[in-house]
Amino acid sequence: MGCCGSRPKREWKPLEDRSCTDLPWFLLFTLFLVGMCGICGFTIMTGGAARLVFGYDSYGNTCGQRNEPIEGVRLSGLDHTDRKFVFFLDPCNIDIIQRKIKSMALCVSQCPTEELATYHDLKRFAMINGSELCSYELPGHKYPQLPERFEKCPKLPVPESKALPVFNRCTPVDISCYAKFAEAVVTFVSDNSMLNRLIAGVAASKEIIVGLCLLALVLSMILMVIIRYISAVLVWILTALVVLGSLGGTSVLWWLYIDYRMTMNETMTKDLRETEEPIDDMKTIKDHAQGLLIYAVSATVFTGILLLLMLFMRKRVALTIALFHVAGKVFIHLPLLALQPFYTFLALSLFWVYWIMVLLFLGTTGNPEKNEDTGLVEFRLTGALQYMTWYHAVGLIWISEFILACQQMTVAGAVVTYYFTRDKTKLPVTPILSSVLRLVRYHLGTVAKGSFIITLVKIPRLILMYIHNQLKGKENACARCMLKTCICCLWCLEKCLNYLNQNAYAATAINSTNFCTSARDAFMILVENALRVATINTVGDFVLFLGKILIVTCTAFAGVLALNYQRDYTEWVLPLIIVCLFAFLVAHCFLSIFEIVVDVLFLCFAIDTKYNNGTPGREFYMDKALMVTNSFEKSK
Repeated sequence: MGCCGSRPKREWKPLEDRSCTDLPWFLLFTLFLVGMCGICGFTIMTGGAARLVFGYDSYGNTCGQRNEPIEGVRLSGLDHTDRKFVFFLDPCNIDIIQRKIKSMALCVSQCPTEELATYHDLKRFAMINGSELCSYELPGHKYPQLPERFEKCPKLPVPESKALPVFNRCTPVDISCYAKFAEAVVTFVSDNSMLNRLIAGVAASKEIIVGLCLLALVLSMILMVIIRYISAVLVWILTALVVLGSLGGTSVLWWLYIDYRMTMNETMTKDLRETEEPIDDMKTIKDHAQGLLIYAVSATVFTGILLLLMLFMRKRVALTIALFHVAGKVFIHLPLLALQPFYTFLALSLFWVYWIMVLLFLGTTGNPEKNEDTGLVEFRLTGALQYMTWYHAVGLIWISEFILACQQMTVAGAVVTYYFTRDKTKLPVTPILSSVLRLVRYHLGTVAKGSFIITLVKIPRLILMYIHNQLKGKENACARCMLKTCICCLWCLEKCLNYLNQNAYAATAINSTNFCTSARDAFMILVENALRVATINTVGDFVLFLGKILIVTCTAFAGVLALNYQRDYTEWVLPLIIVCLFAFLVAHCFLSIFEIVVDVLFLCFAIDTKYNNGTPGREFYMDKALMVTNSFEKSK
């Protein structure tokens, strides 16, 4: 069934029937995954993975194996079975823009284990260890006499180096030559001693950092439970503060305007008495007064609208409090919901590691081409093969969104099961596992379709952001404004679609309908309860934001107390920043789950009140707290 078209009116039947949804989209997503795996297989079969892991020289030979000759490239097709390490003639010649070493590379049998200061040292190293560090066509015993030694031998002195584990690149032990590269990456550090002190502070405080991160984790889990008990006080205090703040701000603006007018009138009268010439600053003074008047009037209008909204939406605020209260009960009955961020983060991390590895494989895959400027051989994707990189980039977005959507569907399925089970003692033993099994068996196609829609919006936004960054300082003001407007509109559209998708997943979990039908049903329910939705999203989101700030503040305070013994500020500021960022990330993950639970509960509540009235045969499914709120709204 498509997204458009009419359908016969039907009632919601929670958890009664279950069937596969959006099967074509599941098949399409499966084919896309096969394509992603095909790219990985292609890079392995064509040697890209081997070249990345084992390394290759500037003539296209892979180190540690026998190679086939490359047409038009001299010194290719060599047997490097005994030469397993990549050695750069000038390892400190780094391209800051491309972030790669521009030096010629050779395959050698051993990295230099000591500094080699002269060409006689190079000869001695080659004779003793059998590892020739100059180009292959130069015999080791003639290094000091050959005229080509200045171009085809390493830059002197050759630093002591060690092979990287797994990747077998000879890397200088003293990394001081990489200082320029480090400065390009860490641009906020201008003093190497400061960088060393910051890193030393992190190393010395690693136990404290781990402890504070665990504290942030525990605080986030505790906050989700105690919000159930403090939600009423918190919401009403917040509402009172917003109203008082608006009234106070408006009063201050009117007081400033009146005071400015009085001062201006006194000044004008005094100046007119002293001189008959026109006052040059009169227009400026009047403009300031006019600006204050506009601000005061605007604040008055805003405050009036806010008071009216609070008056008419006070019943909906009570619903928000009740939903927070029930959400706390959900986490008590389904404690494994709190672990969903861990599973999602683990899945995303594994996929991102895989994606980065395949991207690196692609960087060493393709046809060998000789760079005429440097004379080095580089592997590049040409022709139709270059589209594999774009395919791989789309896969990053779609699969990441798919994983996040699976989390939303899993949470929605568990909450729906909780809500529409009248006797909570008869809940499944593991509602989370039951929800995951339903997702895998019936609704992967729906999740694939919803995540693809988000991908279609996110890709053009990312492209526009890239264009905006590339043209920074070159485009005119009009073009810059248009680009920013388009980016902002796409961002807003993405947020709206994310919210609609989340409710569509909940509708699918309830009725087992396809994505378009579920999105349409959920949208109609949300439109019918627009004021309730607005209240929950404004008051509820702000309360959860305050919860995130509370967790970060408490963690930071504990961090200051724990790191206080380090008297030097520069030694504990970086650990504190790391802890605060981690605390905000953890709080955001956990409270985002709480937000999803609240949104799904509201959709279930709206459906419950629409199709049930409490009479025999049409009893409510809702919690007693929601029943009281529902009765309160009807009585008003």
